[in-house]
Amino acid sequence: MAVDRERVVALVRELLVAIGEDPDRPGLRQTPTRVADAYSEFFSGVGEDAAAPLAHTISIARGPFPDTLPSGAVMLRGIRFRSVCEHHLLPFGGHAHIAYLPGEQVVGLGSLPKVVDILASRPQVQERLGEQIADTLAASLDARGVLVVLDAVHECVTMRGGRQSDSSTVTIAARGELAEPAARGEIIALLGRS
Repeated sequence: MAVDRERVVALVRELLVAIGEDPDRPGLRQTPTRVADAYSEFFSGVGEDAAAPLAHTISIARGPFPDTLPSGAVMLRGIRFRSVCEHHLLPFGGHAHIAYLPGEQVVGLGSLPKVVDILASRPQVQERLGEQIADTLAASLDARGVLVVLDAVHECVTMRGGRQSDSSTVTIAARGELAEPAARGEIIALLGRS
């Protein structure tokens, strides 16, 4: 489902009038179109299948040492993401860190940021975003466990209300073997290393 650009343009014009502005003044004339362009990008994940990037896994049991399976986690740190908070329609963004304990199948590492991008490109709350990423990975991969840590800055916190410009929000979602705090301790410790 694509964003209805014409409708967004009309609504942004109306919003500008509602806040006491003139949508026809030079500085605002193109604003409704620019907002429609931005919203088309920000909300491109609405209706998209977040599991699609995970469809092509690789069997590690077919390699030169088929009896050697990974004993530890595969971790991708620092996946940059941005989203729009569904409460105030203000942006939030930060880094996602994903770890999973593979079975006999692994996925290309480039697939993990694609899952994050699809799910973040919807009106969201950070708590649900982490859970959705973990659910998608757990359901789509041959994984014994999944851990998703999100660290994000929310404009609704930094720019309005309490105006806490230095704050960030950290959420954790875990599945399978990594749902146990002791099991995920090593991975959490690795997040802090550069």
